Amino acid sequence: MTSQHPKKALCHLAIGLLLAAASTWVVAAEVAVDPADNGANIRDDTTDDADSRSSEVAAMAQELVEAVPSHPQDVPLAEAVTTAEGLAEPLLLLDTEIAPGSTIRLSWSATELFEGVPVSTPVLVVNGALPGPTLCLTAAVHGDELNGVEMVRRVLHDLNAEKLSGAIIGVPIVNVQGFRRGSRYLPDRRDLNRYFPGNPKGSAAARIAHSFFTNVVAHCDALVDLHTGSFERANLPQIRADLRNPDVVTLTQGFGAMVILHSSPAVGTLRHAATEAGIPAVTLEAGGPSQLELNEVKHGVKGIQTLISAIGMMRKKRLWAADPEPVYYRSSWVRADSGGILLADVSLGSTVREGDLLGTITDPMSNARSELHSPYTGRIIGMARNQVVMPGFAAFHVGIATAEAPVDPPVEAPAESTVHEDTDASDDYVDGMSE
Repeated sequence: MTSQHPKKALCHLAIGLLLAAASTWVVAAEVAVDPADNGANIRDDTTDDADSRSSEVAAMAQELVEAVPSHPQDVPLAEAVTTAEGLAEPLLLLDTEIAPGSTIRLSWSATELFEGVPVSTPVLVVNGALPGPTLCLTAAVHGDELNGVEMVRRVLHDLNAEKLSGAIIGVPIVNVQGFRRGSRYLPDRRDLNRYFPGNPKGSAAARIAHSFFTNVVAHCDALVDLHTGSFERANLPQIRADLRNPDVVTLTQGFGAMVILHSSPAVGTLRHAATEAGIPAVTLEAGGPSQLELNEVKHGVKGIQTLISAIGMMRKKRLWAADPEPVYYRSSWVRADSGGILLADVSLGSTVREGDLLGTITDPMSNARSELHSPYTGRIIGMARNQVVMPGFAAFHVGIATAEAPVDPPVEAPAESTVHEDTDASDDYVDGMSE
């Protein structure tokens, strides 16, 4: 019996090594799978050690924004084409000179790579034969937001360089590492859209943001950043913009029949960093994550093509002549006050009045039911898909009907309303629910 003990020990050791190897493989494989994201408390579900809107983080990010050289804007965006003189010039981007009247596919690779292996993402460039501004289209800054990827592809491949005034740069997948994993985040669970314009000596996310901002975005005269809702939420196609900036207003007016929501961008977002650097920027939100929704894609493509025509970069015979959508200066997220199964009674785009039923939450065990009512008259511009929710879950985003000019203070909520959070459309960054 004693002579068999060494064999057993060796056998156990071998099994242990195999299990350890298997465990290591599983851990490596699990990197591609995020924990369940229900948006209930995103602060506890990320590696961020502070809220992106805290004074400390905001101050640090603001220093980085100020460190970025200001982008020269000699003329307003609305006049960029009409005042352009002479011949179109070559565009220098990513160490490549793109001649006027040509189309090229370049690649950008972040300097900081999690895998240790170079991972590049395509950069599509159409440099027009005529002089004009440079418009940048970015998508998949959050890797699971797919609608924008298809929008950029369709817009760029439908352009005619010989008839284009200026240049259009399209980056369909900014966060290629998150895209490959089907994840909103970078592999270290950081949200790339909280680190712009970045820091060459900061965290991996900050370095990636800095590389992209300096090598691509800094070459643009205007920016449209494409997003969707997050954590099983979907957004009505809408433009989020700071309407206090005249060049940003020019962008919003060019999209045709699309809802506009006044929104002061949070520090760390690509939209904020670009605008602070003198590059007017807006966010186009459409649909939800992890799916390709063709109706939303078509809506976004039509809006972008209308914008290109509206600012004079491309002449088209047919523009989006539908009735303009309203502008919302205020919005409110209506939150669940109990946990259970959420079933909506409204749909995206529905017009609601104060007190209207938005949805119900049912406890699957006790069958107890609670109702969510709209605290305002307005329109549903964002909502959660039917799912199991926790108390505090942001379920319905109501664009509030008002003719007020954009101002900063949030709307005061009626005391008798259901649990919700009022916002000027910028507080949703705390939950990471969009942009």
